[in-house]
Amino acid sequence: MSFQGYLKTIKEKTGLGPAELRSKAEEKGFTAHGQLKPNVKAGEIVSWLKQEFDLGHGHSMAIYALLKGIKNEDSE
Repeated sequence: MSFQGYLKTIKEKTGLGPAELRSKAEEKGFTAHGQLKPNVKAGEIVSWLKQEFDLGHGHSMAIYALLKGIKNEDSE
């Protein structure tokens, strides 16, 4: 699945796009000023997204990549 495919499926399942998920991560304390905090591990993001939004591992890792800056909304 492409990165855009992951984002589309996440939006369909949660109703949240990348900007909203970034805001949620900030509310949870995983990010500061739009940047993932250095001490936050992928497993923490995956656990949060699985518990709160029932996302699978691959979809959660896509959001982790977005938060970490590895990918952005325009990545394929």
